Amino acid sequence: MKKFFTTICLPCTLLLAVAVGLGSCNKYLDKSPLTDISDKQAFKDFRNFQGFTEELYSAIPLLTGIGSHNNWNFGDEDMWEPTETRVLAYNIDQGDYWGWNTAIFGSWFKNGGVPSSQVRGDKGNLWGLSWYAIRKANIGIANLGLLNEATDEEKNLIAGQLYFFRGWYHFMLMQYWGGLPYIDLVLPTDQTPKLPRLSYQATAEKVAADLQKAADLLPIDWDQTTAGAQTTGNNNFRINKIMALCFLGKNLLYAGSPLMNRESTGNSNYNADYCKKAAEVFGQALTLIESTKRYELANFANYPQLFYTFNQNGKIPGLKEAIFMENLAEAAGRFRWNQVNDYRPMTINASGIKVYPTANYVDYYGMANGLPITDPAVADAESGYTPEYPWRNRDPRFYNDIMIDGEKCVNNAANVGNNQFRQYASLYTGGFFRTDYSTKAVFTGYMNSKLCSKLTNDWDGYRENNTFVLSLLRLSDVYLLYAEAASEGNNSPTGQATNYSKTAVDAVNFVRDRPGLGVGHVAAKFLGSQDAFRSEYRRERAVELAFEGHRFNDLRRWLLLTERPYTLKKGIDFDRATPNAEIYESPRTAKVNNFREKVLFERQLGQRHYWFPFLISDVNMYPEFKQNPGW
Repeated sequence: MKKFFTTICLPCTLLLAVAVGLGSCNKYLDKSPLTDISDKQAFKDFRNFQGFTEELYSAIPLLTGIGSHNNWNFGDEDMWEPTETRVLAYNIDQGDYWGWNTAIFGSWFKNGGVPSSQVRGDKGNLWGLSWYAIRKANIGIANLGLLNEATDEEKNLIAGQLYFFRGWYHFMLMQYWGGLPYIDLVLPTDQTPKLPRLSYQATAEKVAADLQKAADLLPIDWDQTTAGAQTTGNNNFRINKIMALCFLGKNLLYAGSPLMNRESTGNSNYNADYCKKAAEVFGQALTLIESTKRYELANFANYPQLFYTFNQNGKIPGLKEAIFMENLAEAAGRFRWNQVNDYRPMTINASGIKVYPTANYVDYYGMANGLPITDPAVADAESGYTPEYPWRNRDPRFYNDIMIDGEKCVNNAANVGNNQFRQYASLYTGGFFRTDYSTKAVFTGYMNSKLCSKLTNDWDGYRENNTFVLSLLRLSDVYLLYAEAASEGNNSPTGQATNYSKTAVDAVNFVRDRPGLGVGHVAAKFLGSQDAFRSEYRRERAVELAFEGHRFNDLRRWLLLTERPYTLKKGIDFDRATPNAEIYESPRTAKVNNFREKVLFERQLGQRHYWFPFLISDVNMYPEFKQNPGW
């Protein structure tokens, strides 16, 4: 559907955002000879109003393609080369949260950007584009009465999208900055607003009202509507009832999480009432999903295609599991710009800023029987783990996501100095990958293979044929959010919604039962108390959603960001005890000696680091707009 632009200079953004330098009206609505029509024309019929609404999709933020070196994981999951100061992850590690708007590489939060642009570098800008989109949604809602040449179905589709996006963009901002002024009207551009910041939970209530309206108005599948029939097959990413319900549930669960409950009430525990409400909403959504098959967990054999496709003519990844994806701008080209270089050492990719999974995070990947690794330096007869064979019988997701010592990572030996042994990851202590170019070497002892193929390198041509997009919400995440909400709301691993058949532990096990995965179920010893189960559903989130941008928010909302061991970033050291030829043949069963972990870095964070600071220009606009504590 075409975008439609009016000739009037509609205010381009919320006045809050004007103060921090968003684009002008001229940039948004440059007049074209083809748009010499009245301001009411944009809203008169479904086609025109949908064109107006399309820009709300264009403003969806993009995690993986802002500028270059696109770091988006700010928890304890990975570590960038220690002397590199230009990535936002460095600012976060150092406690300098002002980097959200100043870091050269990797900030998807920045103020600014032009929604109508299809340039990858203009699409991060969560702060600026969210306020822009909120104002545009309010303009649309204010003009719903002008939509006269439309069926009831068409009116519902327009209104549902507008209410969804107004709530959703507020929710996206709240995750990082806390309670906000909730903008649900078109603010005059010639007056300074006086809307005070609300508490997190008060803001969440308003988000919930908008998302509920959206869920009530929208269909499960646009292809099944009369209006959507004209774009059948191209409606997969249009906002639908399930999306609205899933984000409504997530919004309520976040409102009930320890950080948000503390911000609103002073109580640092879960708020059971919000968790119960979230579980009911997730229960409704999951019942619809399972009955309609609108979304399904992917077979584990296709797991990589949840994140990238290769040589498939730009096919968007995600399969039927992706519910809501980041912005798709330049999806088929974003991987080539530095991301392809960053996951492998200089001997393979002789450029890039290097990033590797931390050993402490890799420890979350337990055993195939479903049991966790309690201490990676100590053998455990119950789980079967032993530090002499640290990579044997692990959770299958470990082998997909993490590259270990001895695995093949280059097809052609000529690409690594004609040295056939450099085709294989030398990650043992003193190995070439651990010593070559010390600041960029694999200092943690592990490499990432979830977001790129194990054989990715410049000479494979991989970057020329790769399409890379992350989901902001996928189905396995919804099951795990439900497990958290149902268990915390009822203080029991067997807690469940009244409208859904699965208990909290059933939902975790369902994710582990993904077709082709077959990880053991949550062990009985974790079902005796909510405290015990909490450790397992949180570990399951860490593994299933690893490196997808969720961990930072999870640690924050659980009030764990400042607590050991979550402040630590570790690496491993070990010696090979198996001949090289045998290691290269079967690295997963290789024996090692002297396996140990070491602390590479520890964050020194305080309570103020649970929220991002607002820009000084924002909090100086009017007294009711308060800065976050400590900033």
